[in-house]
Amino acid sequence: MVVTEELADELPAEMVEEAKARAATLLLAFRHGNQLAFDHELDLLFAERAEREVTTLLTWIAAEAVRKAYAPEVGDRVLRAMARRAPADTGAVAVDEESANAARLIEAVAAGEVAEVRGLVASTADTTFLLGGLLQGVAMMLPLLPEGELAEITAELRRRHGGAAHVPEARAGV
Repeated sequence: MVVTEELADELPAEMVEEAKARAATLLLAFRHGNQLAFDHELDLLFAERAEREVTTLLTWIAAEAVRKAYAPEVGDRVLRAMARRAPADTGAVAVDEESANAARLIEAVAAGEVAEVRGLVASTADTTFLLGGLLQGVAMMLPLLPEGELAEITAELRRRHGGAAHVPEARAGV
């Protein structure tokens, strides 16, 4: 274990960990094109005046990513190229609704094609729209289920994800 001395003008270790978590939340929202989550997290940061801490950690994360992905002599060139390509308006998360193929995802799930499902999810930069399309597809299928199937499915989901709460069997008494 490495013990470091905390300087007077440094953030305490627990605040650094909290800022790292917030930076990760912001990056995930940006990466997945979740504008609502991104805006919400930014609003919280602005309200708490924590912009400096999180900006520092985002910069550290970016520097670490570049350091691990590129040789030292290449890293600065990559960062300069990124800076040149930065959009003039950075107020919004870029989203790509067209790349999300929810119909293909549903077909792959139905066919049990695990590799295809993983490939589709991995190749979709904006999973918000992919999962939204999947949810829309499931909602469209619900009216087609035979009577009692929906209750059985929801009971099973509650058993798997509901924790300690008791949920009666959907087909109790059958």
